[in-house]
Amino acid sequence: MDSYFRIKLEEVRKFYPDWYFNVINTDKDHVHLHMIIPPKYCVSKVVDTMKTNTSRALQIKFSHFLNQVYWDKGGIWSKGFFVSTVGINEEIIRRYIEMQGQEDAGQAELEL
Repeated sequence: MDSYFRIKLEEVRKFYPDWYFNVINTDKDHVHLHMIIPPKYCVSKVVDTMKTNTSRALQIKFSHFLNQVYWDKGGIWSKGFFVSTVGINEEIIRRYIEMQGQEDAGQAELEL
């Protein structure tokens, strides 16, 4: 699913070519993205657009698996998200995303 998810994110860029994904990393139950969007876009609209398009595509392609995992038909994305626009060192964010699985499992040493 990870590869297909990345393909679908890139397809979103066909309609929004000024959105840039610097780093994409997935783990068992969540996704981290380091991206750049122009200030003309509302962050919540960007997140909603990505969630809507990737969710629809993943549900079509992997319905047999997702129906077993998400039995309540509530969707594969949670309602929330975290965004940081200023004040955090960009390199620290990038390293965190790249080391996401190891960091969450307590295997990486990352200085925040």
